Amino acid sequence: MAISPHEPPPPVPPTRGWRAELRALFRWQRVLKRTRAVLRSALVTFVVLTVTLWLMPGVASTDVVNTLGLVVLVAAVGAVLRPLLLAGIVALGGWGAMLLGVSVQVVVIVVALELDPANRISGLPSLFIAAILAVIFAAILDWMADSGSDDTFVREAKRLMRSVRRRQARQGGGPLITLRRPRPGTDPGLIMVQLDGVSEPVLRWSIRAGNLPTLGHWLRSGSHTMRSWHTGLPSTTPASQAGILHGASRQIPGFRWFEKETGRLMVSNRPRDAAVIEPRLSDGRGLLRDGGVSIGNAFGGDAAINLLTVSHAALPGRSARGWAAFMASPYGFTRAIVLGIGEVFTELHQARLQRRRNLLPRVSRSGLFLALRPASMLLRDVNISLVAEQMARGAPAIYCDLVDYDEVAHHAGPARPESMRQLESLDRMLGVLERLAPEAARHYHLVVLSDHGQSQGATFRQRYGESLDEVVVRLSSGTPASSPPPDAAPETPVDPLLVVNSGNLSLLYLTRYRRRLDRAEIDSVYPKLISGLAAHPGIGLVVVRDEDGPVAVGAAGSHRLGDGVVQGIDPLLPYGPHARHDLLRHQESAHIADLVLISCVDPVTDEVAAFEELVGSHGGLGGWQTEAVLVHPARWPVTEPELDGADVVHRQLIEWLAMLGLRTQAPALSAEIEEPEAFDHPRLSRSRDG
Repeated sequence: MAISPHEPPPPVPPTRGWRAELRALFRWQRVLKRTRAVLRSALVTFVVLTVTLWLMPGVASTDVVNTLGLVVLVAAVGAVLRPLLLAGIVALGGWGAMLLGVSVQVVVIVVALELDPANRISGLPSLFIAAILAVIFAAILDWMADSGSDDTFVREAKRLMRSVRRRQARQGGGPLITLRRPRPGTDPGLIMVQLDGVSEPVLRWSIRAGNLPTLGHWLRSGSHTMRSWHTGLPSTTPASQAGILHGASRQIPGFRWFEKETGRLMVSNRPRDAAVIEPRLSDGRGLLRDGGVSIGNAFGGDAAINLLTVSHAALPGRSARGWAAFMASPYGFTRAIVLGIGEVFTELHQARLQRRRNLLPRVSRSGLFLALRPASMLLRDVNISLVAEQMARGAPAIYCDLVDYDEVAHHAGPARPESMRQLESLDRMLGVLERLAPEAARHYHLVVLSDHGQSQGATFRQRYGESLDEVVVRLSSGTPASSPPPDAAPETPVDPLLVVNSGNLSLLYLTRYRRRLDRAEIDSVYPKLISGLAAHPGIGLVVVRDEDGPVAVGAAGSHRLGDGVVQGIDPLLPYGPHARHDLLRHQESAHIADLVLISCVDPVTDEVAAFEELVGSHGGLGGWQTEAVLVHPARWPVTEPELDGADVVHRQLIEWLAMLGLRTQAPALSAEIEEPEAFDHPRLSRSRDG
C-alpha cells in the first residue's frame, strides 16, 4: 500500500500567513467537526455521570442541572490535569507511564467529584469507586457510539501525529504556534506489517469471502497483489524473523533448542535469550539498518529504534510519545483494559460453545490464555499507536508484528470463527494505517506479510494418551552404554535425553555429549530409540545423521536427504515437494539436535499431531504452517523466481527499499521501476490476487 504522490502547495506569502492561519482555524468544516466532537463528549460524559450517580448508594440528588454543571467541571479539570499528567507520563516512560496512564482518567473524575458544588459523593473510597465506574461506562459507551469501529482511535492517533509533526517543525525553526495542519510528506517510506501466523490459504479464503474489506479492496482495485512464500523448517516466528530481518534464519533451529557447548536451553521469546541470539544474527546490514524502526518483533533487524522488541527487553522510554499518548488517552489504555475484560468473557463463552458442540479437535482454553487474549489486543493497539508516531516522525522503514490471530488460532484453531474474528480486526488495523496516511511525514508504501501459517489437529497426547517425552523415556529405558565417547560433556542439570518441542517439530538431544552423534553412536547407547520412534504412528519421520549424511527414517522406509535415494516407502511423501529441501537445509542450522522428529500428517485433512497442547500449531512440516503470504504493490518487481525461505524474502524487501532510495549500498534493480500507486487512492480494476 502506498500513499500517492502529492505536489507540495506553494508557500503562503509571509505577509498573509496570519490570515491563512485564521482561515484554517475557522473553516466551517473544521468548526463543524469540532462542535460535533465537543457535543458528543459532553453527551457521553452526561450519560456516564448520570448512570454512575444513580448506582452509587447514598447520593442525595441526581438533578439534571447539577449534573450538567458536573459535566462542565469534568471538562475543565481534564483540560487542566491531562496535560500535566501527560507530561508526567512522558517523563516517566516505561512502566511508570503505564501505571500513571491507568490512573489518569480516574484522577480526573475524582478531582471533579471532589470539587462538585452539590457534594453528592463524599469520602475517598466512594470517590474512587464512582470514578472507576465512570471510566468503565465511558469506555463502553464510546465503543458503542462508534458502532464498534475505530473512529475514535483514529482521531486520537491523528491528533498525536499532528502534535509530533508540529513539535518537529518547531525544533526545525518553524513557528512556535501554528493552526495549520502539516502537509502530507512526499519522500518515500515503507511500512511492513507482519500478520503473525496467517497462512496464505486462510488469508485468500477470507478475502474471497468478503470478510477483509481493506485487503480485499487493494487486491480488487489492482493496487496490490498477493503471493505465497514458503517458510521452510522451522516454521516459527523467531526463525522467520531471523531471516526476514537479518537474513540469518539458519541460526534458529526451532522455537526452543539446547546448546551442547554451554549446556543451556534457549527459548527464543525469552528476553534474556533473545538478547544473546541477536548478536549472532546481526552483521550490521539488517533490514532496518538505515534509520528503520522495529515494533513488537522478536529481533531488531539492526534498527535505529527498537520498541517492544523482545531482544531489547524494555518498555518504550521517554522519547516515545506514542506510548505516552496511548497511556494517557481515555480512548487508549483505559479503553483497551475495559474491552480486554470483555474479551475474557467472550473467550469463556466461545470455549463453552466448543465444549457443548463437542467440536474436535480442541484443547483447553483456560489458564494463561485467558490473559494472553486481551493482552494481544492491547499490544495491537499500542503497536499501531507507536507506528503512527513513527509515521509522523518520518521513519524511513517500519516493521511491526501483530500477534492477535496467532495467539487465538493456537487455542481455537486456525480457521475457526474466533480466529477469523481476530483476522478481521487486523484488517481493520490496516484500514487505520490507510486513514492515518495523510498525516504522515513521508509518502508511505505498505507491504503486508506473514511469518508462517498454522496447521490444525488433535495433539500427540490426545491421540495416543502419552506425551512424546514419555514415549522417549519408555524407548530409552534400560542401561545405556557404560563407556561414552571421549568427548562426553560434563554432567548437566538437564535430562540425558532432552526433548524440545516446537509445534509438531521436536528436537531430541543426547545432552551428555558435546557433539552431535550419528546413528551408529545413538544405537549403541539407546538401541531401541530410533527404530521405536520411527515405528510410532504419531511420528512421521526421524532425521538422523548417518555415514552417508542425514537420512529421514519412517515406519516403512527411509530417504537419504543428500542424494535423494529412497529405500522402501518414502517417508517424505505426505509432506509435499519441498520436504527434502526443507529438511536438508534445516540440518545445516546451528545447534541442530541429534534427532529431529516431525509428527504424522493426515493425507486427507492435512492435520498434524502437535507435540505441544495446541490445536493450531506451527514449527514443523505438514498442512498450511509453511505457507506464508506476501501482499505488495502490484507494480513492484519480484526478482526471485520463487520465494523459498525467509532469507529470500529478506533480500526481496531490501531490493524494494533500494528501489525507493531508502537503502545505502544496495544492489541496483535491473529494470527501471515506475513509481508505485498510492494506497489511499487505488485504481478500480479487475481482481488481482496472483
